[in-house]
Amino acid sequence: GILFDTGAGQHILKNPLVVNSIVEKAALRRTDVILEVGPGTGNLTVKMLEKVKKVIACEIDPRLVGELQKRVQGTHLANKLEIKVGDILKTDLPFFDACVANLPYKISSPFVFKLLLHRPFFRCAILMFQREFALRLVAKPGTKLYCRLSINTQLLARVDHLMKVGKNNFRPPPKVESSVVRIEPKNPPPPINFQEWDGLVRIAFVRKNKTLSAAFKSSAVEQLLDHNYRIHCSVHNTVMKKLKMLLIYWLCVSQGLLQNFLCLLSTTVEIPENFRIGEKIQTVLKNTGYSEKRARSMDIDDFIRLLHGFNSEGIHFS
Repeated sequence: GILFDTGAGQHILKNPLVVNSIVEKAALRRTDVILEVGPGTGNLTVKMLEKVKKVIACEIDPRLVGELQKRVQGTHLANKLEIKVGDILKTDLPFFDACVANLPYKISSPFVFKLLLHRPFFRCAILMFQREFALRLVAKPGTKLYCRLSINTQLLARVDHLMKVGKNNFRPPPKVESSVVRIEPKNPPPPINFQEWDGLVRIAFVRKNKTLSAAFKSSAVEQLLDHNYRIHCSVHNTVMKKLKMLLIYWLCVSQGLLQNFLCLLSTTVEIPENFRIGEKIQTVLKNTGYSEKRARSMDIDDFIRLLHGFNSEGIHFS
């Protein structure tokens, strides 16, 4: 008797065969705490409650919260269900071992990155997405759907497309086809500042078919990187001065053993009056060999090398 809000992404998974397949692919354990986002009327929730220690279901619609509570009320499953009411994007994630969910599709991208940046690490996530979004997550360099979403997700996790789900498996049917994806975070994560990484990738993929030389000639990009470069030089000089004072003290104590370090730290980064950040950017691109490369064909290793090339010259993206 509930009228579902399709504008809010309320499409209830009704096919029990698909529900069972998702639960099976999640490889749930008796000791698991599961995070579910958008449980709806609980078709997936109940199946998981039968197999795990606890399900934490996050739902924004009070009507569906009431339906879910009524479904388990008076059963042996009631004590294993915890319901959190509210917007998952505005809420700190609880501890969980795995995330299994038929997500509202409009929150797909922000939720994926909230999940991947969450600590402590979880084992895996089995998530339902709009088909095209799912294919972007797993897209490889050189393919049509390869984009910033692809490379950012694959930097932080292993992503696998598990199965397609037709629109008739939902009530009411959505206008798009769906897919189930497995996301397994890399633990430990790559030793990269993600804000720096995302800043670089964002610039490169604004026009992914352009050469990087052309992409970095944007006046907005040059203005941003010039500002960051001047801040970096200022901070570098301040740190060097403090270190030099500290080393002078230790030099007196150690009778000259730190002379070589003092010579190194006596240098400061001076910005010439005729400095042009655009010229420096193009020099980095040329020296790293990526000037004529296009983002659409570059993989994770390529962007790591490029980021290192920029950072080593004092150019930062955050």
